[in-house]
Amino acid sequence: MSRPSPGRAASLPRLTGRGGTLVVVGVVLVAVALWFDLRDVLLLAFAAIAVPLAALAFVGVRMPQLAVRRAFTPHVGSAGSTVEVRVEVRNRSSRTLDGAMWSDTAPSAMHTPPEAVLPALGAHERIAPRGDDLARLSYRMPTPWRGVFAIGPLRVTTTDPFGLARAMRPVDGAHELVVTPRVTRLDPMTGTGASLDGVLHGLQRRTHPNSDEFIAREYRYGDPLRRVNWPATARRGELMVRDEEQRGDPEARILVDAGPGGVARTGDGARHAGFELAIELVASIGVHLLGQGFRLRVDRVADPTRGAVDTGATAGYRMPGGDRVLLEDLARLEAEDRGHARAVGGGGGPVAAAGTPVEGRMPGYAVLVDPDASDVAQLVALRPALSPAVAFVLESVRPSMVRLLEDADWQVTRVRRAADIADAWAGIGGTRGRTRTNGGGSDAS
Repeated sequence: MSRPSPGRAASLPRLTGRGGTLVVVGVVLVAVALWFDLRDVLLLAFAAIAVPLAALAFVGVRMPQLAVRRAFTPHVGSAGSTVEVRVEVRNRSSRTLDGAMWSDTAPSAMHTPPEAVLPALGAHERIAPRGDDLARLSYRMPTPWRGVFAIGPLRVTTTDPFGLARAMRPVDGAHELVVTPRVTRLDPMTGTGASLDGVLHGLQRRTHPNSDEFIAREYRYGDPLRRVNWPATARRGELMVRDEEQRGDPEARILVDAGPGGVARTGDGARHAGFELAIELVASIGVHLLGQGFRLRVDRVADPTRGAVDTGATAGYRMPGGDRVLLEDLARLEAEDRGHARAVGGGGGPVAAAGTPVEGRMPGYAVLVDPDASDVAQLVALRPALSPAVAFVLESVRPSMVRLLEDADWQVTRVRRAADIADAWAGIGGTRGRTRTNGGGSDAS
């Protein structure tokens, strides 16, 4: 989780410009009074110094007792958009609070408004509340990056009645804001090359070679034409469609390279642009496949038996609601140190996939940032279980790794930037056995 910098989260009471000036004047008067032996001036000088010190003690002792509730609209943000932050501040003290200032805390990329005046809060209302002890604040905050961010705590600055001293204190804790990756809309009519029959239907066909009769039903208004069962239609003389409930969900798989070289990203620091592009690509493909009726698995290339995010979704995502869960899981996905990931995941050799029947193969898509030889060996071993098998490679992928994938009959498509995602998806159906470079023809690796 990205956390705000604690540098100014809290501070000791300090003098304002007015209070500091008064102290300087008092010191000067002390020097003048001692030099010229002016006792009346010396008394005035001590008063000029004592009043700011008393103001420091006042703001140090008088601590506001506030409760903060924070809500986001939408509840889950999207990268590249804005989120409305609504903050409710309630006074829990028996004294009124007036003249205070407020500001919110967030990571540096997510700009919050400058310090502003907090509306006056009346004493805490225990009986027959009228709302005088409550202030409602709101502002809009950009969310340029995906991730999970800590918004808060709220910072409240109080001053003494003369404005000589001030103290800034955090109120309550932080609230978690989930920002999902961007999703590029993919053309449903091109690209996939995958049969919507899925693995379960393929296994059913092998078990019951003449199963057209019991999986067909009459056409109903609104049924997609891709469900039309033409053999059954010819035999019955009326339009028949495959019964999706009997057939089961088609399956697809995405393998993501979650261990790019170097640091992927930090809370307020540098990000690995390639890894962020890979997550956006996984999100776009995943949402598209779920919308097409697929049940989806998202796994790590380094350990295909473990889900990309350890949230219990290793059994797969499915609609309805699977797209939302997928995006929230991808928002939490961080790059791993490759050596550590293999140690945690078992570090085994390639997953055996030989002998997988052709009818049971599912579409598979690999999104690669910087795979090593072991990662590519995993993909080569999985190739017999996938059809089609498409690898989306970023510019950071070494040519030697690309050649190994092509030799194993993976279709390799290069993606340089987010604007290439739609074209890369649309082009995977027509280019096989060679690397496709979006925006400029093909090139052999």
